[in-house]
Amino acid sequence: MSMRSLGALLLTVFVGSVAAGEGPGLGIEADPREVAAWDIDIAADGTGLPPGSGTATDGAAVYARHCLACHGAWGSGGLNDALVGGQGTLDGPAPLRTVGSFWPFAATLFDYVRRAMPYLEPRSLSNDEVYALTAYLLFLNGIIAEKQTMDARTLAKVRMPNRDNFIPAYPAAQLERIQPEAPE
Repeated sequence: MSMRSLGALLLTVFVGSVAAGEGPGLGIEADPREVAAWDIDIAADGTGLPPGSGTATDGAAVYARHCLACHGAWGSGGLNDALVGGQGTLDGPAPLRTVGSFWPFAATLFDYVRRAMPYLEPRSLSNDEVYALTAYLLFLNGIIAEKQTMDARTLAKVRMPNRDNFIPAYPAAQLERIQPEAPE
């Protein structure tokens, strides 16, 4: 069989399978439990925050175990970026983007930490540890009190210092979710 004939045969089989409603047979259908395990996104308004809670006091121990080596004492920076400080530097020649100076929403900070940290073991922290660690970072940046409990209700209400300096990619959709209109 010539290459041209083989190509025509394969094309015929492919077109026939598509016409019959069959796919190319790649992969397997995802189990709903597998999808649910990865469906952990959290919106800026706190939608999707899981059960759990923690304080900055609790978070200091979590930070010492999982973050200190990369981010330094008190979040001052080390192998990786500083997490604390930088307020008032964003419009200057050497902006320092930290949790306290740059991050727009506390709920998305939780989301990032839960998904991506610690660097070598992402998604290894419990929800309570992530709430505590988020509270610790907010406390170090002077945003919340040390004993203030962060949970799905309180974290969503935290107002970050740089929140109003971001331009949403999809303004209408973002504003509706973050700042719902007052009832008439």
